[in-house]
Amino acid sequence: MKLLENKTALITGATRGIGKGIAEVFAKQGANVAFTYSSSVDAAVALENELKNYGVKAKGYQSNAANFDAAQELAAEVLKEFGTIDILINNAGITKDNLLMRISEDDFDKVIEVNLKSVFNLTKAVIRPMMKQRAGSIINMSSVVGLKGNAGQSNYAASKAGIVGFSKSVALELGSRNIRSNVIAPGFIETEMTASLPEDTVKEWRNSIPLKRGGTPEDIANACVFLASDMSSYITGQTLSVDGGMLT
Repeated sequence: MKLLENKTALITGATRGIGKGIAEVFAKQGANVAFTYSSSVDAAVALENELKNYGVKAKGYQSNAANFDAAQELAAEVLKEFGTIDILINNAGITKDNLLMRISEDDFDKVIEVNLKSVFNLTKAVIRPMMKQRAGSIINMSSVVGLKGNAGQSNYAASKAGIVGFSKSVALELGSRNIRSNVIAPGFIETEMTASLPEDTVKEWRNSIPLKRGGTPEDIANACVFLASDMSSYITGQTLSVDGGMLT
């Protein structure tokens, strides 16, 4: 029995890295997958075809979740196409790292808008249908940086810490309707983005982690499967760190 059989998941920012890993594992577990991407049409089509090979329905939507109206429109389109939205994974995010003295107002605003406001936009867009069906699992992607801070990332840390407070509030508001809201806080996950870092930097990272390795997108995806499935039906308002012990 597949854990996400007949469920529909909406995943933002899914054409690479963690988002792509989640989409693939969800399809393997029987979920129909609607996903968003910002610019790469080719990558979106390739992912769509790959997911369909698992015998599920899959569709990519070019959408800017940081725009309120676009998020509402997206949810309406997904509902029309798939019939339900059972799982929402807010994964889209960007970084514009700099020391506070050097961060421009625009770099602060942009990171808050893409990382935090998009979570508000899409959560607001899916709660009505979820309330109607009296079921739903919302999973928001924070970061180890949102829990402990990081020099040179005050904008990113603020956006990721904001997600934790937002998710706890949503859990309190919607628990009576059987809608759950949880957070995953990834640690150092090795993706295309980290592949461009100098090898020495990556080695240093790995050595500082108790499990002595970076995480994989699949490590995050497996945690998402747990929180999306009925296995976690009594878990809401929680933050699960998937970080190899970094915050221990």
